[in-house]
Amino acid sequence: MKKILVIHGPNLNMLGVREPELYGGFTLGEINEKIKGLAREIGVEVTIKQSNHEGEIVEIIQGALGNYGAILINPAAYTHTSIALRDAIASVGIPTIEIHITNIHKREDFRQKSLLAPVAAGQISGFGVNSYLLGLRAATYFLE
Repeated sequence: MKKILVIHGPNLNMLGVREPELYGGFTLGEINEKIKGLAREIGVEVTIKQSNHEGEIVEIIQGALGNYGAILINPAAYTHTSIALRDAIASVGIPTIEIHITNIHKREDFRQKSLLAPVAAGQISGFGVNSYLLGLRAATYFLE
């Protein structure tokens, strides 16, 4: 199955407006276009979702079971707080790549701990928009 689910977490819909000195000037729409372009180039199908709601993201992850070979997720602030997302990822057993635009390990203390990392196949952070593209390439290693 050459299908990858891409999930953008809370506040990522504000990219391009929100703290551009930290997150860059790209909008979420521009990032999605870069993801789709690379997906076409490497021959995978992507579905892209964004939500500001934890429960909705849990349902998106659960709905991936049997439909996607890998998940690429930027959990944003839920990285540090959501046991529910962690449990959803663990329960579906789909290889998941956790990505972040900034290097969370160089940020505030509360941002340096990821609750998702222990159940993710890997984590990519600190490469700006390219974190998504690197994550997409990494996710392809897990496709059947």
